Amino acid sequence: MIPGGRLVVLGKQGAGKGTQCVRLSHHYIVPHISTGDMLRASVKAKTTLGLEARRYMDAGELIPDEIVLKMVGERLDQDDTRTRGFVLDGFPRTVAQAQGLEELLAPTELDLAIDLEVPTELVLTRLASRRVCEDCGTIYSTTQRPSVDWICDICGGEVVQREDDTEEAIRRRLDLYETETAPLIEWYSTDGKLVQIPGVGHPDEVFDRIVSEIESRRQAGGFGPPMRGEASPS
Repeated sequence: MIPGGRLVVLGKQGAGKGTQCVRLSHHYIVPHISTGDMLRASVKAKTTLGLEARRYMDAGELIPDEIVLKMVGERLDQDDTRTRGFVLDGFPRTVAQAQGLEELLAPTELDLAIDLEVPTELVLTRLASRRVCEDCGTIYSTTQRPSVDWICDICGGEVVQREDDTEEAIRRRLDLYETETAPLIEWYSTDGKLVQIPGVGHPDEVFDRIVSEIESRRQAGGFGPPMRGEASPS
């Protein structure tokens, strides 16, 4: 079995994080944990957490740390993440959340933070054309549509433009990224956990770049065992 790992994928909205996280999850046989998907599922189910988070999502604001950390902590405490690791998609978004993640992972540590670098103008174009399955989260676009109308090829769910993918909301999120999330780059770089990967090009090319860097770090002894306080699974 391919070794697991504890990975975070950073980058502007529309940088391709979701696509690459799914691929990394399959390649390293670890759970793909998308905080955005978890929050949207809570909103759809009208849970207490979902109703509270909805107010911030509708305004294009970041969800408060205490809400996200509680949700992530519960997910990371499950058996699959404890024994194999994870790929975190959409979290952390602030230095405070990264510090909270460290506390959640103790006594183990994050293996690597991957920053996908994509120009802002390209991101704007990608997000404006993005369409998403309401049920399974599969991503499409106005140029890469489902086979039949706007029905998901994977699960048969309805494919829609997310409410927060309007131009106004997109620009607000990018502004928030620059002020709230970009400092993570410096923070993880100082900690020696950061690798920056060009995110422009075919998804296969971007994925190959990421895996090459991960394997280089692994061979250099930069990864800890995937299990908390136990030996790696065979």
